[in-house]
Amino acid sequence: MIRSLMKALPLAAALMAAAAPAAFAQNLLIRGGTIHTGVEAQPTAEVVTVRDGRIAYVGAAAGAPSAEGLEVVDLKGATLFPGFTDGHAHLDGIGWREMTLNLEGSASVVEAMARLSDWARAHPEGVIVGRGWIETHWPEKRFLTAADLDAAAPGRVVLLSRADGHAVAVSSAALSAARIDAATLAPSGGEILKDADGQPTGLLVDGAMVLVEPLTPQADAAATRAAYRAGFGVYARYGWTGVHFMSAPWKDVPLMEAMARDGEVPLRVYNSIDMGDARALMAGGPRDAGDGRIITRAIKFYADGALGSRGAKLFQPYSDRPDTSGLMLASRETVMPLYQEALRSGVQIATHAIGDQGNHEVAAWYEEALRSVPKAEWKLADPRWRIEHAQIIRPSDYHYFDELPIIASMQPSHAIGDLHFAADRLGDARLDGAYAWHTLVDRGVIVVGGSDAPVERGDPLIEFYAAVARRDLNGFQGPDWRPNEAVDRATALKMFTLWPAYASFREKELGTIELGKRADFTAFNIDLMTVPAADIPKGRAVLTVVDGQVVYRAD
Repeated sequence: MIRSLMKALPLAAALMAAAAPAAFAQNLLIRGGTIHTGVEAQPTAEVVTVRDGRIAYVGAAAGAPSAEGLEVVDLKGATLFPGFTDGHAHLDGIGWREMTLNLEGSASVVEAMARLSDWARAHPEGVIVGRGWIETHWPEKRFLTAADLDAAAPGRVVLLSRADGHAVAVSSAALSAARIDAATLAPSGGEILKDADGQPTGLLVDGAMVLVEPLTPQADAAATRAAYRAGFGVYARYGWTGVHFMSAPWKDVPLMEAMARDGEVPLRVYNSIDMGDARALMAGGPRDAGDGRIITRAIKFYADGALGSRGAKLFQPYSDRPDTSGLMLASRETVMPLYQEALRSGVQIATHAIGDQGNHEVAAWYEEALRSVPKAEWKLADPRWRIEHAQIIRPSDYHYFDELPIIASMQPSHAIGDLHFAADRLGDARLDGAYAWHTLVDRGVIVVGGSDAPVERGDPLIEFYAAVARRDLNGFQGPDWRPNEAVDRATALKMFTLWPAYASFREKELGTIELGKRADFTAFNIDLMTVPAADIPKGRAVLTVVDGQVVYRAD
């Protein structure tokens, strides 16, 4: 929700140093462990060599070229894969999570407020900004309120975003500063929660969050750069070689491009900017910097809200709150001219849709736009439009995805977190189209795997586990959680390697370990293709290589 956060904290300097990429040789010979290539005709190899950032050999050790002039990397039993790419994340938020109040993993209102109290004591001045709380696992089973925040940080302006970024809990001081009271009407596409007396509780949903955005401290250029470097550092350590950056601020694109030219971008970043700056991107067309390290060629739209905060738009009311069916955040009249212009400019469209009606509306809008613009006017014959999340789909709407076609950009960890409340929100019948990875893949749909960090942790091993196990991290699944929608491991590998490459128009360069492709690799200390599923989240990345550069190596 809130991207322009506070000025850099003392932690920033250490994070900047930790995240700075080292200048390693680009000529490598990697051996000493199983190598999964992602190529069906040659699924495994013993040795990979890299020259000038490209894969020069893949195969048996007996046929490998001389190691002369190559840096030898011994996997020591670890397993190498094509570089893992997070197909949907918020890079700025990942960095800011390291530098502001992080409520991720808080087990209750009490614990979350204890963290707030500690932060307030350590930072006695200024607005307090944080993120990461989620009430669905809490024993209190309720949202945070202004009263909670007031007790933990008396008199302070506090803005605490829910983990999904679609709601924010604010203190009474924040409500007063933003002039929000019983008479305040929520903006279109938003909701101000109120108590039985009509007074704001302190929770603002979706479009209503703009009411407190002016209270957010603005980050200067140095703090913003520090946040990105922090995000790069975290993601390199997790084993990601690339990230599809959703809702990338247009104002930050030149900064990221400058960082790429300065050698400060260790990973590949594929930017999808906010729709508010759509025409600026379309006027100049897709752009890249740093030999493709920073590519900006997509626009991110929001059709509806999130399921947890009951903002996802459903055809029928929520089963656990019959007075609402969610919120539409966009309309056909608003998006259609931009969709049509995108076809003519060669810019990709990516639209957030979570509820079944949200997904239906977006798919229908896509169909109308694709049919209304003559193909002779399309800049690209294959525009590869995406729906981000594609979380709840009516089975009668599956056909849009394979017929148009539409790329489904989905986050497996959402399913293993949402399983604890989604059935209450949706009822059993609507679960037939929920988190339907296997069904979509069977229909020939490209399903891109992502994490939506900082909404989720952003660990590729958690995402891979969720895709193949469809259970939470404790092994729980529940009797109605559609276990048939789990995917096999070969499919899960494509979801995080080849299919994100396709979704960013780079499948000829990335996504598999093949001769001539760019040398992007991820190595884990476990073999994802054979280890028991329950052990997948217990592993860790030990090597991250981008363009033949070792950007992370475990001790």
